[in-house]
Amino acid sequence: MNRTLTTNTSSVTLEKALHWANQHSYFCLLNGNEIDYPFGGFPKVLAIGAKRLFNAERGNTFQRLFEFHKEKPSWLFGYLGYDLKNELEELTSSHQNHTQFNNACFFEPEHILTFNNDQVEVESEKSDWVIKQISEVALNKSIGQYGFLNQSVSKERYLEVVESLRQHIEEGDIYEINYCQEFWGEILQAAPVETYLRLNDISPKPFSTFQKFADQYLLCASPERFLKKNGEKLISQPIKGTKRRGDSIQADEALKVALRNDEKELAENMMIVDLVRNDLAQTSKVGTVDVEEIFGIYTFEQVHQMISTVTSEIHPDRLWIDAIKKAFPMGSMTGAPKIKVMELIEQYENTRRGIFSGAAGYITPSGDFDLNVIIRSLFLDLENMHYSFQVGGAITYDSIPAQEYEECLIKASAILQLIGQKVKPEKEISI
Repeated sequence: MNRTLTTNTSSVTLEKALHWANQHSYFCLLNGNEIDYPFGGFPKVLAIGAKRLFNAERGNTFQRLFEFHKEKPSWLFGYLGYDLKNELEELTSSHQNHTQFNNACFFEPEHILTFNNDQVEVESEKSDWVIKQISEVALNKSIGQYGFLNQSVSKERYLEVVESLRQHIEEGDIYEINYCQEFWGEILQAAPVETYLRLNDISPKPFSTFQKFADQYLLCASPERFLKKNGEKLISQPIKGTKRRGDSIQADEALKVALRNDEKELAENMMIVDLVRNDLAQTSKVGTVDVEEIFGIYTFEQVHQMISTVTSEIHPDRLWIDAIKKAFPMGSMTGAPKIKVMELIEQYENTRRGIFSGAAGYITPSGDFDLNVIIRSLFLDLENMHYSFQVGGAITYDSIPAQEYEECLIKASAILQLIGQKVKPEKEISI
């Protein structure tokens, strides 16, 4: 039977807790960084050890996840990968995968630590022992080292693909598509805990998460919520629209105003809002889908973002897993119409997304949940000593290819700084 004990963060620091968690095969940190965000960001919660483990190896993932939770209603932590699309529609993923994440993985934790100001609540069958173990952790800091950066497309090829996608839009095949590129390389020295803490210092976000699944690590600085369920209420907050930060207060404010008035960015955001409204309507009470905020401008460490908030009330005849399934993968990372766009993503992107542009977060014992969008993320595969990250952007008919490329580099800036690498636009590695 679990006991909950409260201690202070002077003895149980987040850094010590993460190093102790890393002695286990599975852990998940959710970290909202106390950022003020509509409907709240992630709580600061660290789940450690796996009493029970769920993965996607046998297919029928969404239904099996529901049954796994129903069998023993409990807290679950983990992720859903983008390639689960192949279970939902007649789609494939045939490109090379530079990390070996399972398509989905959730676990019921042995220990849960909740950080709140200077207090830590420890929920465990052996809370005293957990506190003692963490407080005795000796910090021996190491530094992650990352090798030469490979990239899936050269700048020249990227510009060509954007032009091809604009042609698809002109011909009426699609309205908007999210086109992504991958960067990867060799891990020279692994230090996942220190690397995550540094990423969170460089780029604190409301939906940050740090997860370990055996030899695979997800280090995520996501600004975006995919879907939250709180009682009957469903909340989705798609991001479409990005501007860099300015070098001065005046320049920064001017860029925010420019983003709010950018017709291309407004059109991108509106198209995805319409897609999200349709996704939520499939599992919601008639007449409850509402756009609570449209074109909101939010400022983060590296960028300004345009974020809209769409809400609804789930239909009483629908299960919580239905809401996730009908909205997955999220429109902000695919486009419209969703199925055709995903076919073109497979055609034009030349590496597999894997869990990138999937969703990570938690499920409560009652079936509430909060899931982010897995973007601005570094993936570490310690079995093969590979790292990988991907960035992308929405392509519309009004897209200017060179500007889209520069937006990708802005989005990649935090991770490039983190791993000490630079993009060489002329270089493309054969894969």
